[in-house]
Amino acid sequence: MTKSPRILVVGSLNMDLIAETDRFPVPGQTLMGRRFSMAPGGKGANQAVQMARLGCDVTMLGKLGVDQNGQTLLQVCRDAGLNTEHMLFDHDDATGCAIIVVEKDDGGTSQNRILVIPGANMAITPDEVAFLEEAIADYDMVVLQNEIPMHINTLVAGYAHRKGVPVMLNPAPAAALPDELLACVSFLSPNETEAEALTGVHIAREGSNADLEAARKAAEVLHAKGIQYILITLGQAGAALFSFRDGLCTAHHAPSCRVDAVDPTAAGDSFIGAFCTAFCRMGLEDPTALLTAANRTAALTVTRMGAIPSLPTAEEVEEYWK
Repeated sequence: MTKSPRILVVGSLNMDLIAETDRFPVPGQTLMGRRFSMAPGGKGANQAVQMARLGCDVTMLGKLGVDQNGQTLLQVCRDAGLNTEHMLFDHDDATGCAIIVVEKDDGGTSQNRILVIPGANMAITPDEVAFLEEAIADYDMVVLQNEIPMHINTLVAGYAHRKGVPVMLNPAPAAALPDELLACVSFLSPNETEAEALTGVHIAREGSNADLEAARKAAEVLHAKGIQYILITLGQAGAALFSFRDGLCTAHHAPSCRVDAVDPTAAGDSFIGAFCTAFCRMGLEDPTALLTAANRTAALTVTRMGAIPSLPTAEEVEEYWK
């Protein structure tokens, strides 16, 4: 039997408050929405659960408040099979939450707007992750996002880099990234909006078509900061992976998979979770296969409501795409 990849996720856990509406209200306007629901989420937890559902041995390290939402999220992680022995708790800050407004038009197209209140996610301290300086060598990959303190990401990425463990950084939400952090990142995975915020290069996209030459230029800017692999997600236009070696850039693109989208929440997290799983199992010999596997997983995710509840298992992905 093939050994399951061991992956460490240091990241956020949030309770998502989801409102569905026919259209977003404009400033000062009040509208009647369709439906309200709550679902566990947070970029760190989403990516960790997706990798676990695809068969990885995943450890989740994040910080929760001592409250009902925190207890619910902890149980969700345990139910998903995550190792939670290193989970942290804060007695001063509440568990993080995200307010998500999902707009669905008459044509069935959906989009969302998200406001994150980080709470305990931003209370992680260096002392609480110091044990990873040695323990991090036990993992095949480390996955980070921008919903925890930047200095914690920098510290953990440095630990991983010194032990030769590849690091995936999902720079969401977009924020300035210190050079010290970028020097330790193996994979950087922004969407086109985040790529523009980091590089100033606009990647035009209309429907299933994206300006891949602009995406390459953005990747070149990021590579100049020391990153070898840049993975840019492009929504309905799929995703592109740019690899740099010996001064040459190799680009691979995979189009998106067509489905009836219900809720785009967690699509990017599902993609990253699936990509990291495939990379740990297959390496980079067939980048297009990695992108296709990640696209298929993310496509199935958007056919369901919520964040963690929408994330599919490996069996579900295989059955759906038969």
